[in-house]
Order: sequence, then structure tokens, then C-alpha cells
Amino acid sequence: MKMKCLSAFLVLCLVDFLHAQEKPVVAPQSPDVAAEKFGADGKVNPGFASSHEKFVKIAKEGTAELVFLGDSITAGWGRQQPIWDKAFGAYKPANFGIGGDRTQHVLWRIKNGELDVIKPKAIVLMIGTNNSAADSAEGIAKGITAIVETIRSKQPQAKLLLLAVFPRGEKPSPNTQRDKLKEVNATIAKLDDGKHIHFLDIGEKFLQPDGSISKEIMPDFLHLSPAGYQIWADAISDKLAALMK
Repeated sequence: MKMKCLSAFLVLCLVDFLHAQEKPVVAPQSPDVAAEKFGADGKVNPGFASSHEKFVKIAKEGTAELVFLGDSITAGWGRQQPIWDKAFGAYKPANFGIGGDRTQHVLWRIKNGELDVIKPKAIVLMIGTNNSAADSAEGIAKGITAIVETIRSKQPQAKLLLLAVFPRGEKPSPNTQRDKLKEVNATIAKLDDGKHIHFLDIGEKFLQPDGSISKEIMPDFLHLSPAGYQIWADAISDKLAALMK
């Protein structure tokens, strides 16, 4: 009898041990539902968490008059300080870009402190490319729309410069992700109301005449080189100046 009890106990211990070794399952995230960014271990990505905390702190200082929101392409402005300072320095800018972010992550961030206290005159938003492999064009557009609606709710005084998602991939065809992002851009362009929300598509400025992308502009055909960031700065300078008045 004692042996049977011991055997049952050992089986239970083994089951508990095996369960403990299983990796947590991270549920799929919808692009239009606010969500934190999780790692493969099921825990909140530490880089995401620390960046978010830093941005909330900046927001609470309440001094920034221009905010950039986005993913690694926006975060990359942090490596282009001379271009950033010359183009935007006079506007007291803040860069709230986090590498790897999708629409749902930006949505979560702005619902959880990044647009509190701060009262910017303008916000520049470019997000969605990291959703393009897994999500539909309709879903990505819904995610961007949810972000725009949240920005308008939290910052009604701010003008929003909504940028079309930049093209990606070396060649224009076949290029399923670029095709999908064209659909997204066609949808979100309709959010432009000419008053508070201003849509601007500068994607063609990164392309060669044949529609391809040069490594001199995007070394990995996604992220911008210094020359690419200069193109970005030049392409929005006039519009941004008008919005910042």
C-alpha cells in the first residue's frame, strides 16, 4: 500500500515538473486591441517596458511640443541626432519609437501614460510595417485607426501628421508585404479630415525610378540610412512647420 502511494506521489511530482518546464503560451494579438509586447517566455519584453517607462516620464515633464510615435524606424532617429536637431530641434521634440512595435503595442502605450500630461502641438505617427507579415491589410488599418482615434481623444488640441507606412523590400514585385501596405495606406488616407488629421505619403521619395529600394537609402530594405532620414526630414518639413504654428 505504501509503495502504491509512493508511486502515485512520484507520478504527481513528475507531472508538476513537466508542467513547470512548459513555456507559457502567448496568445495571438489583434492589431486593433491594445496589448503589451511579450517575449517567447510569456513575460513582457524588458526593452519595451523600460522604453515605455522612459516615455511616460518624458510625457509627465510636459515640455515636448512635438511627438514622434512608431517602431524601430522612428526609434532610429536616435542615431541621427544632427539631422534630428536641425529639422526638429526648434519644436522641442520627443521620440517615442520602440523597435519591433506593432499597432497594438503603440495603442497600449498611448493608453497607458505616453500621452498624459504632455500637450504637444503636433504628433507624427508612422506604424504598421511590423504587422505586415502576419495581419491582414484590413486588420492593420483598423489598428492604425484605433491609434488615431485614441490620439484625438487624449490630445484634441494636437495636429496629427499621419504618415503612410513606408515601402519595404528591395523589388516592387513580387512583394506581398509592400502590396499589403499599399492597401493599408489607401484605407488610412481616408482618415485625413483636413483639420486635425493630415495624411501624407512620402513613400515614393525612398524609391528608385523602377520602384526598387537602394541600399544607400535602406541598407536592409526596411530601416533607413542617414540619407534616408534626411529624405524623411526634408519631405515633412513644410507640412510640419504649418502644423506647428
